[in-house]
This record gives sequence, C-alpha cells and structure tokens, in this order.
Amino acid sequence: MWLELQIFGFRALWSPYYFVSLFIVGVLYYLIAVRYRKKFGGVDNPTFAQIVNFYTALLLLYIVKGAPIDLLSHIMLSAHMVQMVILYLVIPILLIRGLPYWLIEKTIEHHLIRPMFRFFTQPLIALALFNVLFAMYHVPAIFDFAKSSKIAHASIVTLLFVLAIFMWWPIVTPLKKYNRLNPLLKMAYLVASILIISIACAMIIFAKDPLYDAYSASGAWIQSMSLCVPIDVLNGISGQLTGAELFSPLSTLEDQQLGGILMMFLQQFIYGIIIARIFFSWFSDKNMTIDPLPTANERNE
Repeated sequence: MWLELQIFGFRALWSPYYFVSLFIVGVLYYLIAVRYRKKFGGVDNPTFAQIVNFYTALLLLYIVKGAPIDLLSHIMLSAHMVQMVILYLVIPILLIRGLPYWLIEKTIEHHLIRPMFRFFTQPLIALALFNVLFAMYHVPAIFDFAKSSKIAHASIVTLLFVLAIFMWWPIVTPLKKYNRLNPLLKMAYLVASILIISIACAMIIFAKDPLYDAYSASGAWIQSMSLCVPIDVLNGISGQLTGAELFSPLSTLEDQQLGGILMMFLQQFIYGIIIARIFFSWFSDKNMTIDPLPTANERNE
C-alpha cells in the first residue's frame, strides 16, 4: 500500500504547511508559557509533565492531520475512525493538561470568553453537544457533504474539536473551581458518552451496504481526495485512479465494518482507562478518610 500512495506526492503525504503551522504553535507556547511568561501575567514555569503533554498533543495532531494517516482517512473509513479517536478523545486531554494553569485561567476568565465557556462546559450540555454532533457527522448525507467541500470539512472538524475540549473539560480540568463533578458523576458521564458513540458505531458495523459515497462512488471519492491532495497533482493522476479500493486490501463494506469496530473498541478502551483512573483515585481517597483499625495496645487500653 505504501508504494501505491507515493502517487499522491510529498505534499499530500506529509503536509509541510501543516507542519510549519504546528511548529509555530510550539514556538509560541515556549515564548508565552516559558520565556516571556511574566509579561503575560505568569509566575511559574510549566511543569515537565505539562510541557510533555502539550508537545505530545502537537506531535499527535501532526500525525493524524499532517502525516499519511490523513491521506488514508480519505481512502479508508477505518483510518478515518482511528484519526477521529486520536483527534477527539486523546489530543484534547493532552492540550488541557499541557497548558499552565495561569494561562488557562487568564484565557477563560476573559470577559468575552467567560460566559460562553461556562455555558458550553456545563456537563450535560458538553456531553450532549459533542456526542450528538459527532454521531450526526457520520450520517451518510452529512458525511458525504463534509467530504465534498474544504470549507465544510474544515468547519465541521474544527467545531467538533472545540466541542471535544468542552466535553473533556468537566473530567480533566486542572482548575479546582471548575471541578464540580464528584467521581461517581464523572464515571456516569463517561459511560453515557460510551453508549452514545457505540450506538452510532453499531449502525455502521451492521449496515449491509456501503454507506458513504465518499468511499464507494468514484466521483465523490475524487472530490474527497481533493481535500488533502493538491489539485494539480490530482488532475495529473485522475486518469489512473479507479476508486478507493485500489489502495486498500479490503472491500468498501469490509473497511466500513472495520472502521465501526475500531471506533467502538478504541473509544471504549480510552474511556475505560479514564474511568479506571477516576475510580482508583476515588477509592484511594476514600480509604484515606476511613479510621484505621485500633492496634493491640489501643484495644487493651
């Protein structure tokens, strides 16, 4: 498969412009959060863990949106689903936990941002908006429309990314005043998210026919490829392209089923890890508050 993908060229495979954009973001993080933090109202340097989290988020963002997996996501639904899991269920956590607390607070407490942020990070609103819109994105008519227009695709992906940050905020917020959910509610919140996405995945897994023209119809697929392949390159090779199956060892239906399975189990795996961490942290805290058993000397007294 790798050799076949070379036909799309270096820009489609490695997106140098996207790399430069993320590199600039990484430099800005260093300048604002470290080098000139006092000019922006900061006191402490970010911790080592925060720095690792932030730059890991940038690395993953490049891998899923700038490296070959982005090209593959327009060829195989299974690659698209892996991309979605990392983009919406991993990277937002790393970004939230990667920013210094003072920078987060200074940003979200700005008078223009605070009302909107507080509204959209209310647990029920954040949970419903992200999961329902994510499921709706994979309704065939909406999905095919998004894959047919650069503006529509960029707008939907960006909106879902922002909503993913809002969705994760009640769970992983580093600010105590926003940490309103107790451990049981956090676990229930994540279980609800699992259920909503799993329903959408089941519809994809058990569909008897290919759902998306963006992967099964040659004209719609070529249009979808124009989102990540330079138009001059695509025009030059369009006569050699017969469809997505040219680059995939799976049929369109098999790939669709695999995509649904990957999304279902990967999101359950990630949510399961977070639920386990919340549970064991809560269990440990509960044990710390229980009075220890009396010693033999104490009983004799």
